[in-house]
Amino acid sequence: MYVAQVETAATVEHQPVEDPPSMKFAWTIENFSRLNTKKHYSDTFVVSGYKWRVLIFPKGNNVDHLSMYLDVADSATLPYGWSRYAQFSLAIVNQIHNKYSIRKDTQHQFNARESDWGFTSFMALSDLYDPSRGYLVNDTVVVEAEVAVRKIMDYWAYDSKKETGFVGLKNQGATCYMNSLLQTLYYIPYFRKDARKGVLFIDFPPVLQLQLKRFEYDFMRDTMVKINDRYEFPLQLDLDRENGKYLSPDADRSVRNLYTLHSVLVHSGGVHGGHYYAFIRPTLSDQWFKFDDERVTKEDIKRALEEQYGGEEELPQTNPGFNNTPFKFTKYSNAYMLVYIRESDKDNIICNVDEKDIAEHLRIRLKKVQEEKADRKRYKAQAHLFTMIRVARDEDLMEQIGRDIYFDLVDHEKVRSFRIQKQTPFNLFKEEVAKEFGIPVQLQRFWIWAKRQNHTYRPNRPLTHEEEAQSVGQLREVTNKAHSAELKLFLEVELGDLRPIPPPDKTKEDILLFFKLYDPEKEELRYVGRLFVKSTGKPIEILSKLNQMAGFAPDEEIELYEEIKFEPTVMCEHIDKKTSFRLCQIEDGDIICFQKLTPLESETEFRYPDVPSFLEYVHNRQMVHFRSLDKPKEDDFSLELSKLHTYDDVVERVARHIGLDDPSKIRLTAHNCYSQQPKPQSIRYRSLEHLSDMLVHYNQSSDILYYEVLDIPLPELQGLKTLKVVFHHATKDEVVIHNIRLPKQSTVGDVINELKTKVELSHPNAELRLLEVFYHKIYKIFPLNEKIENINDQYWTLRAEEIPEEEKNIGPHDRLIHVYHFTKDSAQNQMQAQNFGEPFFMVVHETETLADVKLRIQKKLQVADEEFSKWKFAFMSLGRPEYLQDSDVVFTRFQRKDVYGAWEQYLGLEHSDNAPKRAYAVNQNRHTYEKPVKIYN
Repeated sequence: MYVAQVETAATVEHQPVEDPPSMKFAWTIENFSRLNTKKHYSDTFVVSGYKWRVLIFPKGNNVDHLSMYLDVADSATLPYGWSRYAQFSLAIVNQIHNKYSIRKDTQHQFNARESDWGFTSFMALSDLYDPSRGYLVNDTVVVEAEVAVRKIMDYWAYDSKKETGFVGLKNQGATCYMNSLLQTLYYIPYFRKDARKGVLFIDFPPVLQLQLKRFEYDFMRDTMVKINDRYEFPLQLDLDRENGKYLSPDADRSVRNLYTLHSVLVHSGGVHGGHYYAFIRPTLSDQWFKFDDERVTKEDIKRALEEQYGGEEELPQTNPGFNNTPFKFTKYSNAYMLVYIRESDKDNIICNVDEKDIAEHLRIRLKKVQEEKADRKRYKAQAHLFTMIRVARDEDLMEQIGRDIYFDLVDHEKVRSFRIQKQTPFNLFKEEVAKEFGIPVQLQRFWIWAKRQNHTYRPNRPLTHEEEAQSVGQLREVTNKAHSAELKLFLEVELGDLRPIPPPDKTKEDILLFFKLYDPEKEELRYVGRLFVKSTGKPIEILSKLNQMAGFAPDEEIELYEEIKFEPTVMCEHIDKKTSFRLCQIEDGDIICFQKLTPLESETEFRYPDVPSFLEYVHNRQMVHFRSLDKPKEDDFSLELSKLHTYDDVVERVARHIGLDDPSKIRLTAHNCYSQQPKPQSIRYRSLEHLSDMLVHYNQSSDILYYEVLDIPLPELQGLKTLKVVFHHATKDEVVIHNIRLPKQSTVGDVINELKTKVELSHPNAELRLLEVFYHKIYKIFPLNEKIENINDQYWTLRAEEIPEEEKNIGPHDRLIHVYHFTKDSAQNQMQAQNFGEPFFMVVHETETLADVKLRIQKKLQVADEEFSKWKFAFMSLGRPEYLQDSDVVFTRFQRKDVYGAWEQYLGLEHSDNAPKRAYAVNQNRHTYEKPVKIYN
């Protein structure tokens, strides 16, 4: 290694007197590619009396770039509160063409928390290790650092008047803008005269709406708050008072600006929620009305005005003879907006509203709504006088089967319906049908639909002449065993030479059958027609007719199947063509599906080679929308699957779609239909048999699944336990989150040993411990031999930290206590202690006073003197503070008990929680300080 230290004299004479010159440091690193340490430090070099060194990460600091920093070499031995300011540049020298050297500049205030500073992604490792680029030559890298240490202004001891002759203004909380403006105005002497600022009005409107400032932003707590203070408002408001002080000189003063209160709008609740209602005098009479959504009530003036002023209210004393302090409570119902109407315009404002005052488009819309409402009312009132008749035809079957439906024959909701009076003779209804469809009455024959025991719905029998002679109402009552308000019919029309002909006479031997054709190549099912057959006949006798209906050759070999039912499972059986229809139990309304005979050697060419397999597919197919678990609101892709697909089938299809070789690395999570979020627990490997099981949530079906790609197979992962451990560095103010994955039978000691390989310790022999933190309190220190299988990191935070040396050597006259941050939440009138921030342990000695403990706490937390002087210290027991004085002995306050379980007693640090906040744990609604966070998996 070669080190050169050079002073750039050319810049010395141009430096300010108080700033020393910059120094340049060159570091030659040989055998660079053989460096096997994560970090690599240069030799120490001195600039302006301070020791520095360059720190590099040869393989990158968790990135694919070279990481390089400037480090304070002796930071561990410097006194408390040290800091230094430096401007510096770091460079990787191009040893072929110096002009291509990579150099980056920055500046930083170095201190105990940030003792190194630089660039995590200085340059890509691919560029560095490319020999042709000139940065790595003969396995040697040359690093240059130029450092200039600047003088730190000590603002605590700085005297502006002594140094400059001028006096500054103290920043009193975001007052820097005002301070700078006041200084500017002060040093323009001409401006030294009284200033007048305000608002004058040229005129006032006839309707005056005053918004009371009930909601505002609290800069101290960084949140919106509601102001519940008392504000009294008058029934009459005179804006001409005091000689019209609110009016501009050129205002029209002939108008009398006397206003009367018309409405009081009220908000009841807090800043995060509540309820709105209004007190209104519609005609400005003495009677007030409360409009609370759909409820309107009469109210007196006290309720409308005085009770809406806000402020506090005293509860009546129950024991007047005793000297009890009256209890006050804040009223959360108060006025937030007032509406006044000018007296001189009262008659114009409170006027009658005629139809002409309503916009034309609104009149048309309201009239239409009223007509529709009247029609619905009339329809409902006359419903008992009418019957709805739904008529299905061959055209409906042809249109729906294979498109909207596959099972049964028709969706009756989509066929033509007729609303007919019940007293209408059925023959007159047939005339109505003739007008609608153009089919003469004598050519119509209607069939009654019937629901079978297997829940299918088929034409059952034709209407008799006696039934057709009845009224529509009588016919519905006779034929409708389910007492439905509707009458469903099938209209049979026979076609001869493309013209309707009278339907043939039907005997008891005749059976009406419906036929569907299946094409395995196109995966298509369609309706092709119907036929009458003899019950004693055989299917083989109608094969030529079926071939004709399908457009096949007369001698085409076809297979026949009877569609029996589809709920809850599909039942479709092969028909023996040489067995009579009667023996096959075929009856009126049955459905026969047929297809070309598929040779055995050709069956593998089709996904669904026969009718039963196709109907099974249709019945169970399911379009599933898959979403990445990282983006649960967005559909990633969709797959058509079968409800009967096994767990292995589903993950294999997902893996194939995303191009993953190993399906066992897919982990699925079901959808919660109520929260519209992923379920908290993922689906265990092969724990659910079919896709249908994955999509059911409390008897509700979903079509959404979430997926994630694991780095190891799921069966292997399920044998492991993954814990999210938050590591707090002993000296650096940062939090690092690690996911520790170990076998379920591992112990806490194994977790700590694994964590030691991932984190940076303050010294090699440092010992770690694992804590359970909940709502900013420490509830448990895990024993090293405790099994991790039952440890839950979903609701509790698992915090790992180094054990301080003072806790390892606790003497008989020492005590280990809990120390927590807390604040009193004055919002919503709640004065109980609210914990926040990071809790910790502390050793207190027998004779140690609070003053002594405070010094150690300030040093541990590195809090500035000005801020720390505002903190209060209290002994907390069950949430009640007992404030301590500097002379109090802390040791005597705490009982000698197992401190690890004594979280109800602690030393409380009361101060404002002004730090930026982040979620402390998955399901905690408290917050903690926003320290630098790194997440490693």
